[in-house]
Amino acid sequence: MNKQLEPFFGNFSFSGELNKDVTAVLTHHQLPKVAGHVSRVAQEAKRLAMQFGADPAGAETAGWLHDISAVIPNKVRVEMCLEFGIPVLPGEADFPMILHQKLSAVVAREIFGVTETAILSAIGCHTTLKAKATLLDKIVFVADKIKWDQPGEPPYLVEIETAVSHSIDDACRVYLAYLWQQRDSLRYIHPWFVAAYEELAL
Repeated sequence: MNKQLEPFFGNFSFSGELNKDVTAVLTHHQLPKVAGHVSRVAQEAKRLAMQFGADPAGAETAGWLHDISAVIPNKVRVEMCLEFGIPVLPGEADFPMILHQKLSAVVAREIFGVTETAILSAIGCHTTLKAKATLLDKIVFVADKIKWDQPGEPPYLVEIETAVSHSIDDACRVYLAYLWQQRDSLRYIHPWFVAAYEELAL
């Protein structure tokens, strides 16, 4: 195990059952709400993958692992990204919370043995999306927004569920447009989000 990740994952004997292992790790780190969130996202991503003809198992895996780096404190995220050769944008360095999407892909590969590029990509852009996103990228992005990690229901829920009943791109647009309307209040406007918004904007 990589020495940078050992403090967060070194004490675990993994069973090979992803849902149990992810739940155990997050629960150990006092993150039960994150554990509940990733479980809901995994099931929603699987459902959407079946609806849109993507890989259900891959979508479910990405859902379980998309927030696994929540166990890594913000204060070490920049250093850890650099350790693994992950580019860190200036704005990301100032707002390291956003790096959790990139680091979750690292953890998925290094700790959970995920090698499929499509799954790692979906994990790595699940918060912001990105330009030229794949179907699996979009599915995990939308699943994360439908089963969001905040109290109550998302203010865009009815609109995004209506959109996703017929088009994954339309569902992406709903959330991207919602966030775009909030951009003046955002601490950091990620360029991947802007690129995705501009690409998908009607």
